[in-house]
Amino acid sequence: MLETLLAELGIGYHDYHHPPLNDCSEADRLALDRDGQRTKNLFLRDNYGRRHFILVTAPDKQVDLKALSRQMALSRLGFASTERLARYLDLKPGRVSLLALVNDPDKAVELWIDKALWHDEGLHCHPLDNTRTWVIPPQGIERLLAHWGRPLTLITVPEL
Repeated sequence: MLETLLAELGIGYHDYHHPPLNDCSEADRLALDRDGQRTKNLFLRDNYGRRHFILVTAPDKQVDLKALSRQMALSRLGFASTERLARYLDLKPGRVSLLALVNDPDKAVELWIDKALWHDEGLHCHPLDNTRTWVIPPQGIERLLAHWGRPLTLITVPEL
C-alpha cells in the first residue's frame, strides 16, 4: 500500500531489509550501514489524552518533555500507551514512524519533526514494518504530507 502510494506520488526512497528493530538501541547493536539520518520516533499524548503526536528526532537526543510541553503550550506531555498506539495508528511498538499517518485518516495524530534533522539527507522511516527501513528525502516527505493534507511542523526539540 505505501509502496504503491510513494510510486504514484513519484517519491523515491532507499529500502533496507534487516532483523526486527524495536528501538534505537537494537539498531546500534547491529551497527547497520544505511544512508540518511537515523531517527527516533516517539508516540506522545497530552495529559488529558485528547491530543496525540509522533515526534521524530535524533536517536541520541534526550527529549525534555516538560520543556516541550511548555514550548508547544500543552498540558503535560507523556508517552502514549500501547493501547493508544493500536487505537490511533493500528501499530505495535517498534513500528512508529511518520509513515504511520497512513493509518490515521481522521487526522487524530499530529506530526512534529525536529528542525535539526531537516536538511538534504533523507530520514529513516519504518514502513509499518520494523524489518525494513526506508530513507525518504525531505522533498518526498513534504509531498507525502501534502497528499495526506497534513502540515509539516518543524520544531526545536528541547533536550534534558
